[in-house]
This record gives sequence, structure tokens and C-alpha cells, in this order.
Amino acid sequence: MSAIAILKAAWELREGPAIFTTVDKEGNPNSVYVLAMKLLEDGSIAIMDNYFHKTRANILAGSRGALLFLAKPRKQFQAKGRIEYLTSGPVYEDLKAIVAPKYPRLAAAVLHVEELYSGAEKLA
Repeated sequence: MSAIAILKAAWELREGPAIFTTVDKEGNPNSVYVLAMKLLEDGSIAIMDNYFHKTRANILAGSRGALLFLAKPRKQFQAKGRIEYLTSGPVYEDLKAIVAPKYPRLAAAVLHVEELYSGAEKLA
């Protein structure tokens, strides 16, 4: 099974918020809970920047990232890769459309998944 297929299957069973982690220039990690996210057709994960501060600064400074989420029955998955920050375009507009207008909806942080883990097991 390909990495994208594994990720899509796990994503279908996803429950609750996820934890999105970046690092600053000194290597200090920063983690935030995220709810507004979408798995893209290519296996990337778009995450809405509603209230990022340190996370946004880390992304703009070139940080790689990780997204940790749970899938039924309480199995953890962690996706890691480079991050692209989009303030316009179809990915941003599609994600913006599913997030309530009461939130800032500043940008879409797109995690391009290069590694996928379940616990300590590397899946891809």
C-alpha cells in the first residue's frame, strides 16, 4: 500500500483535533492544536492559519513540520515534511470555504508529507 493510500485510509478514521508542530531557528519546538484541516488529493495536508503566531513565524523562516492525529480506534499517526504557506490560490480558497467566516482564515499551511509514522513504525 502506498504512503498516500495509508494516509487517506487513516484520515478517513481521524477523530478530534490534531497537533501541528514546527521549530524556530534555534530548534525550539512549537506545537498547536488545529481543527481546520483538509487532506488534499496528492496526500498533502492543508491546515488553516487562524491564530498562528509562532507557528507562522517558524513556517516563514523555513521550518519543516509534523502533524500528529488520532484515528479510530485511538491509533496515532504522524506526518512529517516541508511546509508551504499559501495566502491565495485554489488550495487556500477551498480550505477557507470550509472554515467559518468568524475566524481570521489568514492562510493555508500545506504540509507536504514526506514521512508517515504510526507510533514508532515508519510507514512511508
